[in-house]
Amino acid sequence: MVTKENRGTLSWKKISRFCGEYSFILVFILIFLVYVLTCNGLTWAGMMNIFRHSAIIGIIAIGMGLICLTGEIDLSVGSMLALNAGFAVVIFNMTNSIILTFLFCIVFGGVCGLINGFLVGYIKMPAFIVSLATMLIFRSFAQYFCQKIDKNLLGGGSSVYRMSREMHSYDAMFGFGNGKILTLPIVGIVLILLTLFFVYISTSTKYGKKIYAVGSNAKAAEMSGINVSAMKISVFTITGILVGIGAFLWISMNASADPATTGNSYEMYAIAAVVLGGISMSGGKGKCIGIFFGALSYTIIDKIIVALKMDSLINDAIKGIILILVIMIQIVGPQLKAKFLVKK
Repeated sequence: MVTKENRGTLSWKKISRFCGEYSFILVFILIFLVYVLTCNGLTWAGMMNIFRHSAIIGIIAIGMGLICLTGEIDLSVGSMLALNAGFAVVIFNMTNSIILTFLFCIVFGGVCGLINGFLVGYIKMPAFIVSLATMLIFRSFAQYFCQKIDKNLLGGGSSVYRMSREMHSYDAMFGFGNGKILTLPIVGIVLILLTLFFVYISTSTKYGKKIYAVGSNAKAAEMSGINVSAMKISVFTITGILVGIGAFLWISMNASADPATTGNSYEMYAIAAVVLGGISMSGGKGKCIGIFFGALSYTIIDKIIVALKMDSLINDAIKGIILILVIMIQIVGPQLKAKFLVKK
């Protein structure tokens, strides 16, 4: 028999479950309200600017989220972005083809991700060590080849990869990266489409269920017939492909790639977006849709810091503190909830 007391308990459990599963929405709303107050109002142009600046981080964070769901991590995505974007500029200057440049970004990014995945999934090396090493390798290669490649292929730059303005496809490429459809940035639309695709993959396919299974308990997943090594290789490869898409958008937005600064600290930004989006760093928990809100939240935090006119040297410290607090909430929250239920 359902009493008023039982109904109240059930309602409270539903609210509690919703807040637990969709905490990233509450975090986003809170951060957004702070942004509105600190920036003295809200404009459509300002919102679209946030959307635009969230695109590349969001796309990379989708891949990072898949890796984190398997209980692993990739610290090389920022350096991979720099190397991929730099080489993509060279391909564009060689071929004058947007399509070939895009295909190169996809394939090259996939190969870079496959290297990480092979070492982690097949050789069984720790993901932290592997991606830390490839982070150094990719960044070093990006800087080295920028000094060795023919200057004409670098667009005339001496230490920066630049798309040549002499190419007939330059305007179309740059227009794509900075264009809009019904006031929505094209790069933001790409982020939405990729988010929807991977939300479907993670929630409605066997592959998505296997990702969660591997992250929840790799040994149990292997005993149930899941090829854990193949799954880890696949998520790292997918992440490389997504970084390749991010690299293509980067050069189309900026028409250049600086090997020293492009993608600098993006691995941390992607992890921050994943954590703000409610993905557990221990694996097996979280929703891919949360990564979208996490990327927006992280960009808004950056805008708030700028609006408050804080010293630029302290910006990363503030972001780091926020990241620690969010992870702490992820860890401490369930512990407190468990203690509360035991007492009750």
